[in-house]
Amino acid sequence: MMKFRFRRQGADPQREKLKQELFAFNKTVEHGFPNQPSALAFDPELRIMAIGTRSGAVKIYGAPGVEFTGLHRDTATVTQMHFLPGQGRLLSLLDDSSLHLWEIVHHNGCAHLEEALSFQPPSRPGFDGASGLLSLARVTVVLLVAAGDMAALGTEGGSVFFLDVPTLTLLEGQTLAPDEVLRSVPDDYRCGKALGPVESLQGHLRDPTKILIGYSRGLLVIWNRVAQCADRVFLGNQQLESLCWERSGSTLVSSHSDGSYAVWSADAGDSPMTQPTVATTPYGPFPCKAINKILWRNCESGDHFIIFSGGMPRASYGDRHCVSVLRAETLVTLDFTSRIIDFFTVHSTRPEDEFDEPQALAVLLEEELVVLDLQTPGWPAVPAPYLAPLHSSAITCSAHVANVPTKLWARIVSAGEQQSPQPASSASSWPITGGRNLAQEPSQQGLLLTGHEDGTVRFWDASGVALRPLYKLSTAGLFQTDCEHADSLGQAAEDDWPPFRKVGCFDPYSDDPRLGVQKVALCKYTAQMVVAGTAGQVLVLELSDEPSEQAVSVASVDLLQDREGFTWKGHERLSPRTGPLPWPAGFQPRVLVQCLPPAAVTAVTLHAEWSLVAFGTSHGFGLFDYQRRSPVLARCTLHPNDSLAMEGPLSRVKSLKKSLRQSFRRIRKSRVSGKKRAANATSKLQEANAQLAEQACPHDVEMTPVQRRIEPRSADDSLSGVVRCLYFADTFLRDAAHHGPTMWAGTNSGSVFAYALEVPTAVAGGEKRPERAVEAVLGKEVQLMHRAPVVAIAVLDGRGRPLPEPYEASRDLAQAPDMQGGHAVLIASEEQFKLPKVSAKTKFKLTAHEGCRVRKVALATFASVACEDYAETCLACLTNLGDVHVFSVPGLRPQVHYSCIRKEDISGIASCVFTRHGQGFYLISPSEFERFSLSARNITEPLCSLDISWPRDSTRASYRLQESPKLSQANGTPGIVLASRSRDGSPDPGRSKGADTPEPPEAMLSPMSIDSATSADTTLDTTGDVTVEDVKDFLGSSEESERNLRNLAEDEARACAILIK
Repeated sequence: MMKFRFRRQGADPQREKLKQELFAFNKTVEHGFPNQPSALAFDPELRIMAIGTRSGAVKIYGAPGVEFTGLHRDTATVTQMHFLPGQGRLLSLLDDSSLHLWEIVHHNGCAHLEEALSFQPPSRPGFDGASGLLSLARVTVVLLVAAGDMAALGTEGGSVFFLDVPTLTLLEGQTLAPDEVLRSVPDDYRCGKALGPVESLQGHLRDPTKILIGYSRGLLVIWNRVAQCADRVFLGNQQLESLCWERSGSTLVSSHSDGSYAVWSADAGDSPMTQPTVATTPYGPFPCKAINKILWRNCESGDHFIIFSGGMPRASYGDRHCVSVLRAETLVTLDFTSRIIDFFTVHSTRPEDEFDEPQALAVLLEEELVVLDLQTPGWPAVPAPYLAPLHSSAITCSAHVANVPTKLWARIVSAGEQQSPQPASSASSWPITGGRNLAQEPSQQGLLLTGHEDGTVRFWDASGVALRPLYKLSTAGLFQTDCEHADSLGQAAEDDWPPFRKVGCFDPYSDDPRLGVQKVALCKYTAQMVVAGTAGQVLVLELSDEPSEQAVSVASVDLLQDREGFTWKGHERLSPRTGPLPWPAGFQPRVLVQCLPPAAVTAVTLHAEWSLVAFGTSHGFGLFDYQRRSPVLARCTLHPNDSLAMEGPLSRVKSLKKSLRQSFRRIRKSRVSGKKRAANATSKLQEANAQLAEQACPHDVEMTPVQRRIEPRSADDSLSGVVRCLYFADTFLRDAAHHGPTMWAGTNSGSVFAYALEVPTAVAGGEKRPERAVEAVLGKEVQLMHRAPVVAIAVLDGRGRPLPEPYEASRDLAQAPDMQGGHAVLIASEEQFKLPKVSAKTKFKLTAHEGCRVRKVALATFASVACEDYAETCLACLTNLGDVHVFSVPGLRPQVHYSCIRKEDISGIASCVFTRHGQGFYLISPSEFERFSLSARNITEPLCSLDISWPRDSTRASYRLQESPKLSQANGTPGIVLASRSRDGSPDPGRSKGADTPEPPEAMLSPMSIDSATSADTTLDTTGDVTVEDVKDFLGSSEESERNLRNLAEDEARACAILIK
């Protein structure tokens, strides 16, 4: 029978205006390290750094909070970038040889990155009849000369072209062909061999008319642009990799493919030089890999720096990623764990200075950025205030904690500082300090917690634009792992050669996959937290300001309850270390609860006021009293056919085959189920449809058939016993007159269990409750008729507001809940939201209406832009199609919905985490979080300015490309947000102010966080098998694909430039 819903006669204009004041969708900033970096640039005058990526993104960083992002129209790799010093302009070269000029421009006091011009050289070699110029082959190297007004382009064919940068047009008559250079070379050197591609172009710091050209064959030429002749020629015979011109111009350094470098003197006369002054292979005599890049930096003390990448012995250390720093007799081989992209030194570039005096060395790697202080003995690493690698170990889960108390914040920061103390002699700080952050200080502190594969939990300052690392918690020290950690890449002994020194924190290898963190929960008022892992381990930890040595209590909870017929075939439990163990300052474990069987923990929640922790796996859920160190409850949720739940997430091959087989059987069965389905299988579904159709409704409202038919789920589906959510609440369960502590659990098969808890109450003024045992009695057991997995559970008070968090009401940190009116429990399943015991109008069937399934939900407070005292609590929901829907509470009426994540991005949807104030995070790559905002008022976005010294002339404006909508993601994820602009082209001032308005009082902002709302589980490869059923939701039809391609073609035809805030 067809389902129906009411169609509104017309939208309420007052409500529509209120929606605009409450809700607005913006993708604001990308936290973390850029995915797949490919190019690096640094402006020594403005002190800003640019990173280009293989997806065509350009990201510019200055002081913390100063960020600019741009995206090339074509998804091409950025191979080189060059700043025009002091001008706020950047020239980028893509792998298709196109050049793009970017500018940092100011609108209404705030700076933005825009693409001003682009240049695409002719693709085929030959003569251009119109201009008479040789068509460019592939551009291999770019050099900015004459203060950035001109660019020299070296090509694969050996020619050097010159480009006018302000207009990005080729300069006729100045092209330098290889034949002209060969005229200055002796006949015996030519011998019929080509010079090869131009490998390097270097400019003279004090004489811009001279250019040093290096060809692949090994020939070096100092070319005078004014005289159009070669001043000096150096006849090298080894294949060239890179060049560096010493500051005074009297010394050249070349590096080669055989792992050697050579020093040439430029003051030895006019005759061609055949032999270098010095030629050495640092890691010889055995064959070595190429030295890809080399730098020479001189110092007043006379001990110059030679810094180069590569050159390692091919047989012994050919797989190492190293940068070597040589000064006088000191050689340090910096050993990194990922590929080296590029590096630069921060040094003096003023022509009047005689020496470079390098201050810092910045190395861009494929997975992180490392900065070393070259002025401090030992050359220590400088902690990065941003760009920290989120994925130093793979992220497996995440959670957000809002409104962190100042005292707890200071204690976490202090614990983090004790983990990595800086040497007292280090006077250097972060060297990339350009620009000014115009954003106001955040009104509240926000923590982002990430759980990792190696058993660590990292704490991040998510209050502003820069995601700053605060503290790292490691749980591996509590267990005896399969392979004891031996850092073979650590500090080498003095007599070892090469003198390796491990640098950086990216470490993708885990000692034991069972250490992986699956769920985290933190109580911000008691500084207690729970960390749950892959092998069923649940740790209760407490923050301590001092190091200690103590034993950890261990308890086991059998979730199978001696049920017969089930045998665990998965991994073994982790063995805890016995006896007192040393713990550094920070979060220290107090209790270890081991679930049996040791399956991955799928849900966890903490109630510090009652000293209770609840946890669930694929077998059941348990309740543990960590004050008395005793279990309270264990309940098995397995169905008799749940054999897949007994194999564990790490037994991959057998379960994958079985899962695929079951999925194909389910698909085949569903195709013929319409003919062969028994009448009793659909009787309940038909009965519900009939009841819905017979509901009384106003006669003047039109009925429209819009609901989809939902297939009933089988009760014996695999993994039906998985516990999806757990929730504590002080509410009415036994009767309507007496309220008390309760615990709620929801499973994958649509079952909801509600337990009444007898928790001894603490005496007046006391923090801890009496030592009597906690009792749990099953109050209700509900089976959802549609059997959809229960994603989240929350209880609303008499005013329809979520219950406050533990200690919020008792410490007057939030408004006390209304205990006079009737409470309602909100049950969010994958298909619908439901408020039992209330009228049928407070049910919204999302799958029936929208054809999608719920993946994440959260209760969030949305504050109004127009009125500081007005706020609404709403339900935010992310679907499997990547859309975000917002519903009113408790009415469950749809308010707004936005397209947020690509539906094909399964890992991005799985990693999404909402905040309590209408923002959210999700992974757009293994190393980057995209931050978005659903609130019109609570927005965290870059607001910054840059002091630029170049004149704003009229020639630039005539070549300005037409501005396009903002492409909100650098990794190419669709989601175009039109930047609000006033008539003169500046951003709407009202839009900018929204980021800095103060929050409403704490009493207005106290919804209890749902487990699914503030935490995200991203272990797609370890918590279950990805089957055909899981991915078929994300496959679009051919008509939809064609429509998307047409829309994309239209957008590309209109879009020419990018405005990125």
